[in-house]
Amino acid sequence: MSGEQLRIYVPPHPLIKHWLTLVRDVSTPMPLFRTALGELGRWLTYEALRDWLPTQVIRVQTPLAETDAEILDIDASLAIIPILRAGLAMVESCQSLVPAARIYHLGYRRNEETLDATCYLDNLPKTLSSNTRILITEPMLATGGTLVSVLEDLERRGATLGLVRVISAIAAAPALQNIGARYGAINIYAAAIDEHLNDRGFIVPGLGDAGDRAFGTE
Repeated sequence: MSGEQLRIYVPPHPLIKHWLTLVRDVSTPMPLFRTALGELGRWLTYEALRDWLPTQVIRVQTPLAETDAEILDIDASLAIIPILRAGLAMVESCQSLVPAARIYHLGYRRNEETLDATCYLDNLPKTLSSNTRILITEPMLATGGTLVSVLEDLERRGATLGLVRVISAIAAAPALQNIGARYGAINIYAAAIDEHLNDRGFIVPGLGDAGDRAFGTE
């Protein structure tokens, strides 16, 4: 059990609200849906990186004088973990903000009857540095079961969960309760929090199946 309170941030940015509306709308065509999901990834990542990435002070010469300036710490380790499939729609826009970040893919498939998630692709290294900052892209947090499995795996490999941040388009209240009971040390950045799930485990009002809508599958 976690002894910490889960921190969930819903940034009140008008661009986040705009792109959220487009991913919710059932009439949004696939290419625009995928673009909107990517833009949510971009702006939520921007918020998640605030006061999180270490910097170092250097001296630079401007056209007029020498001055102190800050740049990202080139020795800092940052990893982005997209949860397939839907997480792929966010990863490119996330990486555009931090091009040096490593990408580790994880693929999970949900059993539609039991709602349990099974890992079918694991691209993580066997061990992770305890200093690695980890950004997880998981557009939909419905029950939270997949993310809990991912966090268990990261913990086994040496990750520091206090350095984990999650990017999600929509988080459901049941998922936040489930995750918070186990892993309160992490931070979640979402465009919205929806209150409940239907009998199939889909978020309501939600946006449907993010993976299917992003890649044109059923």
